[in-house]
Amino acid sequence: MERLIKPVMIVSGVLTSTMVYAAISPRAMLQSTYGETLEGPLADLIVRNWGALIFMVGGMLIYGAFNAAARPMALVVGGASKVVYISLVLAQGSRFLSAQATTTIVVDALMVLIFAAYLTIGRKTV
Repeated sequence: MERLIKPVMIVSGVLTSTMVYAAISPRAMLQSTYGETLEGPLADLIVRNWGALIFMVGGMLIYGAFNAAARPMALVVGGASKVVYISLVLAQGSRFLSAQATTTIVVDALMVLIFAAYLTIGRKTV
């Protein structure tokens, strides 16, 4: 598990960091992921901020992959963020379960399981 977690965190961090797309082009990201968009300056501000925060979580996962002392915090924050996202999307029923959103949920759920396994059974003492 110790050997596996570094590449998993790198891949998860890179994939998570792609949400910088929301900070750059909020309406296009919302349309491509959820099939809907929000309009107006406030919507752009909130979606851009959300994208930037998710981008930072991705960066934290990448940093944690290379810094064992930071790894538990990165995995907890990254995992918790993914659980909240999954829960919020699924709470809407099938409304936002487009192909891209469903793929995101499946990949995030897999990452959460791996993160939890590492934190509970696979981590060596740091």
